[in-house]
Order: sequence, then C-alpha cells, then structure tokens
Amino acid sequence: MLQSAVFLDRDDTINKDPGYLSDVNKVELLPGVGEGISFLKNKLNLKIIVISNQSGITRGFLTESDVDAVNSKIQELLKTFDVEIDDFFFCPYHPDFDPPEKVECRKPSPKMIFEAAEKHSINLKRSFTIGDKETDILCGKNAGTETILVLNGKNAEEIINLKNGEFYPNFVADNFLHACEYISSKIGDFN
Repeated sequence: MLQSAVFLDRDDTINKDPGYLSDVNKVELLPGVGEGISFLKNKLNLKIIVISNQSGITRGFLTESDVDAVNSKIQELLKTFDVEIDDFFFCPYHPDFDPPEKVECRKPSPKMIFEAAEKHSINLKRSFTIGDKETDILCGKNAGTETILVLNGKNAEEIINLKNGEFYPNFVADNFLHACEYISSKIGDFN
C-alpha cells in the first residue's frame, strides 16, 4: 500500500538559514520543528522527506559534502525528539550556471518529489508539501500534493505573490506546529 508523506523544504522551514549554510555549528532547528516532525512521523505515521534547492554548490559557496554534513547535523538534533527524517533530496544546480537538463531537478519542478515518491512508495494525492517560499508551493502543486506555506515570522510577500498567481497554498501556517495541526486535521479526511 502506498504511504502518505510530508515533503519539507529545509532552509528557513526546518532550520534557520544564515545563507548558504555549510557550517554544522550554525545548524539550528526552528522552534517547534523537532516536536512537529516527531508528531508527523511517530503519531500520524507519515514519511518525512526533505526536498531542497542547494544552488550554493554550483555557485561555489559550499560542497555536496557540506550539504550532507548539515543534513546529518539536522538528524542528530532530531534524535532529541526521538525522530529522524526518512530521506533528503537536493538539487545542486541553478539556471545561471548550469545547462537546462541539469536544472530539471530544481524547485518548482516536482522532479525531486516524484523521485522520492517512487523510491518510498508514496501516494502524492494523500501527501503534503511544506515550505517558506513560492517555489516550494509551486513544487508541491506541480507534484499534486496539498501545500502549506509556513511564514515563520516573515512578512506576507510570499502570500501576495501566490495570490497574484494561480497557485495559492491549501493552507498558510504561522509556524511549523501550526502546519502540523492542519495536517492532523486533514489526515482524517483521507481515511
């Protein structure tokens, strides 16, 4: 049977983003993220998968090893909450530096979500995408998931951009735990 999942953006959705994060000593979970991921995985039995653009690699600001080290640090921090992320997918390319065929993985393309869904036997129609940017919402919509824009104290510029487009998120959350409450309310609708 296909499983439901939550696809998470990484930087500024689950961890603070100082910009091209490469130093594991600067990795810090945002408030409520540890509890939220634990709830989603341990109580709601959802797969947790990170989908992240990491163009800092092609720009020369960090390496794939840096991204892997940051992801490992996130896993280490989540152990405190008795949870871990099931998988990490990232796109290291950017259209200003790479040919079109390489950039196909970059959000808002749903390619990373499709790859994760195939690898983990995920039902996209019963899954969610959470992110803090327009590209995250478009990626989730393009993949056929429910979408949640998490504000995390930012201004509403992303909401305005999305309202002006055709891809308004299914839900706008003030923070990560607010997003988890929405998912909990929707899971019952799937059964």
